[in-house]
Amino acid sequence: MPELPEVEVVKKSLKSSINNSIIRKVTIKTTKLRYKVSKKEISKVINKKILSVERRSKYLLINLENDLTILCHLGMTGKFFIIRKNKIKKTSFYYQLNKNDIKHNHVIFHMSNSTILIYNDVRKFGFLKIIKSKNIYTSSHLKYLGPEPLSNAFNLKYFTDYIKNKKKTIKDALMDQKFIAGLGNIYVNEILFSSRICPKTKTNRISKLDAKNMIRNTQKILKKSITEGGSSIKNFENSEGKQGIFQQRFKVYGRDEKKCLRIKCGGIIRKTVISNRASFYCKRCQK
Repeated sequence: MPELPEVEVVKKSLKSSINNSIIRKVTIKTTKLRYKVSKKEISKVINKKILSVERRSKYLLINLENDLTILCHLGMTGKFFIIRKNKIKKTSFYYQLNKNDIKHNHVIFHMSNSTILIYNDVRKFGFLKIIKSKNIYTSSHLKYLGPEPLSNAFNLKYFTDYIKNKKKTIKDALMDQKFIAGLGNIYVNEILFSSRICPKTKTNRISKLDAKNMIRNTQKILKKSITEGGSSIKNFENSEGKQGIFQQRFKVYGRDEKKCLRIKCGGIIRKTVISNRASFYCKRCQK
């Protein structure tokens, strides 16, 4: 599933390509996404200007005129393509649509600037919803989300106050979207490795120094991943079809039974399961 950096990369791609354009037509190939695509609701966006594109956690918000927002979640395999004159917008990497891709194009937006925006989703776990802009942050999807990890609200006091009376694992805490919005399994594994903390450690054993290190490493890793275009694991590409490269910098994720990359450690990366999710860590240097 795309996590915060990947969704941020898509947001930036969309913002540079569709901001200030007008949606002239919408073609719905299938209504069967995670939530049924309402043709009646989608019709409300026709002839509306796109005012801005935002991200909240792992959600994309395409804000339109007349107090309308297209709320999108990419699910496991969702992605946007931006097409101009039947070609992907030129970047240093090209993604060519083929027959297998085309059959997973579910919602197609035809823009006033000769751009076609395609929502493509192999597994159909993503969704598009039309919501009143004034209600977007109180909607059931966004209402209970914690602070953005790159914001000032994600600070030492907030972190320590939240975990002090809890006894869940630190891995589960960092995965909790009510605590921190946007983190997922990949980046939590990397954050814990960089912070030298075992994912099984209970939150009530986390010191202020541990918390400070996790905040710093969270922000450092996310910023680095955004700069490098996110992590291309299986299906992730940005809206121009360009793949990220941050996966080349993974220290633990997917590296079970390989040597720890920390200098002078010599440990072996182990894989365990916490709350039905794979966790990777070095038993020697993560305590």
